[in-house]
Amino acid sequence: MRVRLSKSPILDVLSSHLVDYPSPTNLGYLWGVGSSAGLCLGIQIVTGIFLAMHYTCHVDLAFASVEHIMRDVNNGWLIRYIHANGASMFFICIYVHMFKNIYYGSYAHPRAALWCSGVVIFLITVLTAFLGYVLPWGQMSLWGATVITNLVSAVPFIGVSIVEWLWGGFSVDNATLNRFFSFHYLFPFLIAGLTISHLTLLHQVGNNNPLGVDTTTDKMPFYPYCYVKDLFVFLSFSVFFSVMVFFYPNALGHPDNYIPANPLVTPAHIVPEWYLLPFYAILRSIPDKLGGVIAMGGAIIIMMTIPFTNSSEIRSSYFRPLYTKLFWVFAADCLILMWIGQNVVESPYVEIGQVATVIYFAYFILVIPFFGKFESYLLRMKLD
Repeated sequence: MRVRLSKSPILDVLSSHLVDYPSPTNLGYLWGVGSSAGLCLGIQIVTGIFLAMHYTCHVDLAFASVEHIMRDVNNGWLIRYIHANGASMFFICIYVHMFKNIYYGSYAHPRAALWCSGVVIFLITVLTAFLGYVLPWGQMSLWGATVITNLVSAVPFIGVSIVEWLWGGFSVDNATLNRFFSFHYLFPFLIAGLTISHLTLLHQVGNNNPLGVDTTTDKMPFYPYCYVKDLFVFLSFSVFFSVMVFFYPNALGHPDNYIPANPLVTPAHIVPEWYLLPFYAILRSIPDKLGGVIAMGGAIIIMMTIPFTNSSEIRSSYFRPLYTKLFWVFAADCLILMWIGQNVVESPYVEIGQVATVIYFAYFILVIPFFGKFESYLLRMKLD
């Protein structure tokens, strides 16, 4: 039966990528987080389609349509809570996956294209999440869209024209909501296509492993050995996901977004969702408007430079004790930026945010390009 199935081109491709795919024997459970991110994407697409069936994309009806989904649609509350909390779960998987790859040096040659494709997926995911945050059309949706889109006006010469195109007029209104809804519906399918390309690149170069050592002999088939670890990670993560959906469905949301949008009343403190707070903190840490926009965008774009600026001959941080300490400083710095992003713009939060921003960029500009050479120098000194 197996021989007959393998004659099908589609089944043969699936078998080579999901069954017979050779994987390192020392893969840990952290390698299952990437698969969990893919499953979260699938959940977001499915629940998003069902929500779109009942959502009304109009500034006068959008908030009421969300309440209609919650109150009147059969199991609508469940679908909406899964979708709303699913975005947070998706970003948790993405962030763990990215930090894991940085720690174990999964960006190093020959994985530059793989890493860059992942950064592109992350960038589009951030845009998709922001667009989705606007759709409920609560107070935070309206004013978040107003603040963030206004930032584009800092671009010289064409900024104002781009903002008016985004708005579809001269203010955030119905045309803006329609455009955001269209892009929010489209982008997840684009992310899904890019994810397939990401997996294709992964299977061309093979998985990294905790030791960071390339091996062609110490391999095992993905099924049944690795898939069991992936399944265990996803089921464990599903327990946490379920607890958030059924017991704390609004814990990660902002209370002001349960108030209908009012362009005449400005919220006391405008903040994005928690997973965008580090970049929001970087934006606010720069006094100049254009400089803040460049810094916020550069905080994501600079991640693409890692494969090309890396100077270490050792891939995994497991064998780099000094670098490991700097990595955890960087991880803590990202958490500090997240904390700063939710606080008001006043002292001492402004100063802490500026220091944290400098540390963030110093990690990519100084630590990764030069610390590998410093480690090599220390090693040669010890051997001599």
